[in-house]
Amino acid sequence: MKKPVPKAKHAGLGRGLDALIAQPQAPAGAAARPPLAPIAKPAPVNELLAGSVLTLPAAEIVRSPWQPRQAFDEEALRELADSIKANGIIQPLVCRKRADGRFELIGGERRLRAAGLAGLTHVPVILVEAEDRKAAELAIVENIQRADLNAIEEAEGYRTLAERFGLTQGEVAERVGKARPTVVNALRLLDLPDETKAMVADGRLSPGHAKVLLALARTEDRIRLGRRAVSENLTVRALERAVAQLASPIAPRAAKSDLPAAYLRDLTDRLHAHFGTAVRVTPGRTLPNGRHAKGTLELDFYDNADLDRILDLIGVRMD
Repeated sequence: MKKPVPKAKHAGLGRGLDALIAQPQAPAGAAARPPLAPIAKPAPVNELLAGSVLTLPAAEIVRSPWQPRQAFDEEALRELADSIKANGIIQPLVCRKRADGRFELIGGERRLRAAGLAGLTHVPVILVEAEDRKAAELAIVENIQRADLNAIEEAEGYRTLAERFGLTQGEVAERVGKARPTVVNALRLLDLPDETKAMVADGRLSPGHAKVLLALARTEDRIRLGRRAVSENLTVRALERAVAQLASPIAPRAAKSDLPAAYLRDLTDRLHAHFGTAVRVTPGRTLPNGRHAKGTLELDFYDNADLDRILDLIGVRMD
């Protein structure tokens, strides 16, 4: 016979959901990523308990260090909490037991959070025996299969598997049941600047927009066109045209001078000789839009006597 698992007595949920789930602390301003070091070694699961549905205190369940999902929709959590109040938790959580006696969540963090909102102190759990890599794979695969991850969270999950466990991109793809190009393209999203990644994560930019922005070499161009795509609600096609135009800009048409260059030089020399001072001639110009800009003639003088001399040369007499 299976021995019943005693239910520990715990205080109510007045401390809030954060008291139920141990949250890893990241430095201020740092991007949220699962820690690379395991929290504790998993403990063996009793064969009689493995695969069975147990009822465990929610306060003894800690957040998975491999959880790729960082954003949780509050409205969706409240709706799930209402459902749990009415029907209970239909699908048990999946956990592994740690060497310190606590239980590490592998799958079902939304259900655990919603259970806290619903006022549950105990939740149904299936225990599995899983080493770190398997636990990471299960956490990532569950979220991907449920379409619970945004594109950046999914890419971060793939990177965790590759970096922490030394897997190639092909091996990552095999373990999560995706085509290798899918994993490769997802990982490329992590090359975007943080501001642009945030736009992809919250849905302001699609992965298609992000792929177009990756064609730009400069970070500032990726940020600027990403902002433009959001503010102007550009389609992927429109963004492609903007990127192509930036890569091969069309040189603006120059204004056309009214005087040939050789004539202008000769005229300037003659005026200088005639007036005995520096002369600058700026010819009129026909602008690209067809409008005409006037020209200017400038003469230098050094004092009032020099000014009177120049005025006399051009036939102007002052009383």
